[in-house]
Amino acid sequence: MAVASDMRPGPAARLLNKALSRLVRVDQAGPEHLELQARILISLASADAEVISTEAGLAHLETAEQVRSRLPPGQPRSVLRLTVKLQRALVLMRAGRWEESLALFAAIFPALEAEVDDNGFLLTRNLLNRSMVHVQMNNPEAAFADLRRALKLAVENRHTLLEAKVRQGLGDSAQLAGDVPQALHHYEQAARIFAAAGPGSLPFIRLDQARALLSAGLSEEAARHLDEALPQLRSAGSIQQVAEAEVARAAAAILEHDYSLARKFASAARRRFLRRGNARWAEIAALTRLRADASEILAAERSKPGTRLPAEFAGLAERLNELGMRDEAAAARLFAVRLYLRRQQVDVAERLLAQVPKPRQTTPIDHRMLLRLCRAELAVATERPLSALAQARAGLRELGAIRDRMGGLDLVCGTAVHGQELGKLALQLVLRRARRNAPGAKRMFAWLERTRAQVYRYEPLPVIEDPVLAKHITEMRHVQRTIQRNRLEGEPVKALEQRYATLQQEASRLGWYTSQWGKPRPVCTPDEVVEQLGERVLVSLVGYNGQLYSLVVDRGTFRLLKLGPLAEIIETAKQLHADLDALAPDHLPTPLAETVAASARRRADKLDGLISASLAKTLGDRELVIVPIGQLYALPWGALPSLRGHPVTIAPSATAWVSASKRSTQGPVLLAGGPGVPGSVGEVRKLRDVYPAARLVDGANATSETVLAALEGTGMAHLVAHGAHEPANALFSRLELVDGPLFAHETTRLARPPERVVLAACELAMSHIRPGEEALGFAGTLLASGSRTVIGAVARVGDRAAADAMADLHRRLASGTSPALALAEATAVDPLRRPFLCLGAG
Repeated sequence: MAVASDMRPGPAARLLNKALSRLVRVDQAGPEHLELQARILISLASADAEVISTEAGLAHLETAEQVRSRLPPGQPRSVLRLTVKLQRALVLMRAGRWEESLALFAAIFPALEAEVDDNGFLLTRNLLNRSMVHVQMNNPEAAFADLRRALKLAVENRHTLLEAKVRQGLGDSAQLAGDVPQALHHYEQAARIFAAAGPGSLPFIRLDQARALLSAGLSEEAARHLDEALPQLRSAGSIQQVAEAEVARAAAAILEHDYSLARKFASAARRRFLRRGNARWAEIAALTRLRADASEILAAERSKPGTRLPAEFAGLAERLNELGMRDEAAAARLFAVRLYLRRQQVDVAERLLAQVPKPRQTTPIDHRMLLRLCRAELAVATERPLSALAQARAGLRELGAIRDRMGGLDLVCGTAVHGQELGKLALQLVLRRARRNAPGAKRMFAWLERTRAQVYRYEPLPVIEDPVLAKHITEMRHVQRTIQRNRLEGEPVKALEQRYATLQQEASRLGWYTSQWGKPRPVCTPDEVVEQLGERVLVSLVGYNGQLYSLVVDRGTFRLLKLGPLAEIIETAKQLHADLDALAPDHLPTPLAETVAASARRRADKLDGLISASLAKTLGDRELVIVPIGQLYALPWGALPSLRGHPVTIAPSATAWVSASKRSTQGPVLLAGGPGVPGSVGEVRKLRDVYPAARLVDGANATSETVLAALEGTGMAHLVAHGAHEPANALFSRLELVDGPLFAHETTRLARPPERVVLAACELAMSHIRPGEEALGFAGTLLASGSRTVIGAVARVGDRAAADAMADLHRRLASGTSPALALAEATAVDPLRRPFLCLGAG
């Protein structure tokens, strides 16, 4: 029975069949023999229901009941009667026949509580099973009541593995209620127990975690969980769980715009469900398959769908409704609505939309946003733009309330994906009006602030330390340091890299719920931004219809300017970035340096003409605040001729800039130098001439713990060390110190982050751009944590160029020059070799 309890139905079925065959050959039919035969059949029913079909499992239970009825009166016969019925309820639940399952549980429970005395094991297990039925039927209160009682029984009676499964159920219940951080917390608690007692159930936890992550918009993270779990689920032989994981993997692929992969997984899942006779889940897989087709068509803005796909959605909605799957039926109708609107069949779309019921408390956020989007698109199609904007405003407000309940920084960022299309529609509507009049430009500015970089409007809350997370990060630091040493010594690193990746995944999981990220602040109004700007000029960039536009806020006026072709600007910016990387080494041969520099200048000139030349004429010597779009976060603005020597600040949003500009504290200066950077010790010691009272942390003292502690409450921190931007997991971008890396993730623990930070390391101003223009990286994490200003490089920098730029910068900062102006003057000497940006308040 061990493999059965270890959630491996395939091996369990083989062993149980072998045991049954041997038992049948035994020439006796006494009570013990009959009881054992019945128990084997009961377990085999569960296993075969997973690997063969529901009917195969139910047939075994019929046989088990016949065997049980031959037992003499007594407790074994009575207990087995209940066990057969409970197993039948479980098989029906796994088959999606939830009403039948719930009715059977209700009929059995009174006798179960009155007749069975097994330290609460059978009662605990079946309270858990019934809670799962309640979850599937959208009854969160009933599910929670069963789980709370089951957890109490499991802990009191020391049923450790049952406790883990109950905690997994609590995660499902929390997810149904929309509390993603709490769901992830319960799942991780269950995972720890399973990992200690035996890893058999871990793939099932990963599947549940992936579903929670998908609800928070974290498709990449969900895909990693599922890719890890799927091979293990297949080896366990659980058709149902494999197929459910394939549906979730298809949903992740849709969010990542990999529609062919989504179709592959959804189709495979549907075949498995049909093989099991699970009609409900088969239709869910069919819905996911159709969603992939529809999403691909809708993503191509000018494509027109045929008649087949919207009709298939409408037909599927009817079947789902007959099966009692209210939310899924609504989603199918909503996709049909969008496709009919794309076909300009407005009347059909309107009739279908009228059939969609109002969302319930447990309706997923992506379904809620889809309903708002359909209402807005119908309003546009019927020439009611104000109604469309009202739907967008209400939807984004609803999404904001969901985001405010999220835990870690990743979850707060990821949730934006569900409002992307709604925000895009609103921006298109207001942009059309903004091109015609100044009031329209002001309204567009307000909409831009609603739709981008929301994570930076949170006021970080004190971190709740988690000892397991701290342990993982400490080990990651040690492993990374060992990898570096082994590479230098020519030793193998593959196993260490795998261990590092595993630890990073586990640390990420813990970071999702260990602390709520922050307390939400309201989005700034246009008038509040104008007041804080004073004489500064703010430019908020936005792409629309293949063009880049800038919304300029200047002395209380708002105007929209059309710049250049968006694709050309982005490609030229990438080419410029590559040139700057190639130009960085200190000892580049002169002919090669001249060739690369000439290429960089041509590209900078081209970008200048497309983006900034017309704007620069009106700037004078006033500071410029730029809110870029994601693809232009890494643009070295100081390299553009019109902005050379001009104070420029890059901010993730106007709201983030206003918040950072209002904060001001006084604190000491920290100078820290890491290992392996030529001249780093000399550089930080040389800066003591500029800052005589500064705290100096270098050499053997420059450990991650010492530097992190020294950053607390610092007014200005200069950090010179090798660094690495981690695009796949930006919170683990790092500074290399004596004992290993200091991770961006760790800086979120600071109660009083440094007011100003200078990162004299390559690429640490780089960011991974998430939906909603959420820029995450080492510098971005510092800003989101409360630092006012961060200066860092967006490309590779030579050691000599970095040292010279830093010396120039700090002389100016120490004399009272603002960071944006000080950096502009320091980089103007050689902007192509000094690709530093001023981020935050300026």
